[in-house]
Amino acid sequence: MTDPRPRGPVVENWTVPPRPENIALEGRHVRLEPLDAETHAALLHPAFEGHDEVWTYMPVGPYASSAQFHRWMREMADSPDHVFVAIYDKDRGAYGGFASFLRIAPEAGSIEVGFIAMAPRLQRTIAATEAMYLMMKWAFEAGYRRYEWKCDALNLPSRRAAQRLGFSYEGIFRQATIVKGRNRDTAWFAAIDAEWPALNEAFQLWLNPANFDADGLQQSSLSDLTRLVRVASDPVLPPR
Repeated sequence: MTDPRPRGPVVENWTVPPRPENIALEGRHVRLEPLDAETHAALLHPAFEGHDEVWTYMPVGPYASSAQFHRWMREMADSPDHVFVAIYDKDRGAYGGFASFLRIAPEAGSIEVGFIAMAPRLQRTIAATEAMYLMMKWAFEAGYRRYEWKCDALNLPSRRAAQRLGFSYEGIFRQATIVKGRNRDTAWFAAIDAEWPALNEAFQLWLNPANFDADGLQQSSLSDLTRLVRVASDPVLPPR
């Protein structure tokens, strides 16, 4: 007798994607390099000095000394649970931050981007957006089905960034964890492979030099370009 209960569709023509390793990605404005403490710690630490707010919602930091920062980076670069990249801003000729693939589950086709720290000089730049695009592009072209973004529910800039980048809002996990002795509710966002072609087109349109005037001001916003792709928007705040 056939079981009448509903089930999800059969996943066809899909194979388990590879884990990210030694990720190196190049764009017009940014270069992503495998994070190496010996190479990048001394170059990144000055970018974060005096900007403790960068670490407010991070599970680590701020770091009072370059030695502390180097020690943490060495541990993270060797972590089997994270694949970090250093972000080099080609427009400014300087390293401005780092990001990571984490919660990597190839058997489920799921991967998360997170542990993102961008110094003020990198924030709200074309390079910063292109860095996020290149990581998303790698994940979907490698064969992942689901690309996740999670953040502290109180971190409104991160929630806004998720929407702008085309992630759909999926809800709040209440009391999800404890960070630096404080409760953290976690906001969940994700994009899936069926949305990638439209998201890819949106990013390419936004990153096209023709989208910026002589002063570098955008003609079309990325939020507008990704709005039709998102199946659910964050109800807390409108996208920019």
